[in-house]
Amino acid sequence: MAASVKAYFELMRLKNVALAAITVPLGAQFAMGDAWISSHLTEVILQTFAVVFFIGAGNTMNDIKDIDIDKEAHPNRPLASGAISLKNARIFVKLLWALSILCLAVGIVLLYQNSDSWLEILLIYIVAITLMMTYDHGPALKNSGLVGNISISVMVGFVILYGAASVGQVWNSLVWWTAGVVFFTNLAREIVKDCQDIEADEGTRETLPMKIGLVKSRMTAYVFVMASLVCLYIPYWKGPFEFNEIIYQTPAILLLITLNKPMTLGEDYKAASTIRIAMLLGLVGFIVPMYI
Repeated sequence: MAASVKAYFELMRLKNVALAAITVPLGAQFAMGDAWISSHLTEVILQTFAVVFFIGAGNTMNDIKDIDIDKEAHPNRPLASGAISLKNARIFVKLLWALSILCLAVGIVLLYQNSDSWLEILLIYIVAITLMMTYDHGPALKNSGLVGNISISVMVGFVILYGAASVGQVWNSLVWWTAGVVFFTNLAREIVKDCQDIEADEGTRETLPMKIGLVKSRMTAYVFVMASLVCLYIPYWKGPFEFNEIIYQTPAILLLITLNKPMTLGEDYKAASTIRIAMLLGLVGFIVPMYI
């Protein structure tokens, strides 16, 4: 592996990996508040690295699969540019998978020793691997429109559940509503991105906009935005938060309900960016009441 460390980080797509990894401690926080810092810090750190290595391996596998396409579309990517050889990339994938599974295994042992539930985290990991393989490889669900959008969104939402499972508390209701917000906002964003990329995807993918048109696809995306608002609202209606604390979700709510304008105007890039910001603000809105 003679290539620079920077090239390997780029191959992993470190920025996307870091964003996903942050949601592991968030899942632990939603599951048991600050208590995880004193009681399960090691487990959460281990599973955060498990996610980092997991997603890094998946991104590297994707670049290996798409190397010929990237030579034309993304010639500066590490494999396409020759900064990292195909042989070394395959070795790197094996290393990342080994490290991810090792972190998972050690975390499971610690949960078992603490008499915490460990089965859920193993099941989530197995399902995540299955979704990753079927999305990019296997039947390549990423080329199958809405099914692919749902698949990738489940994986994104699962990271919150994985964080809660890392402390043995996956069945906390707040965790599931939070995962629901992440799932539905990401699903809406994936559909909007497919609207944006409809011309570029022609001949390679069969996306939802290709099947039902741009207008209906954007309407479908907005329905999923509304579903995310329901998930955002219920923890303040049913608990654990007080209803008046929903004020902390005002920025996220305003961004989500006003998405109909850019979607109607076909401003897909703006809509996709707004959805991501709203999702992050929604997560912040869940955290703030824990400290006030």
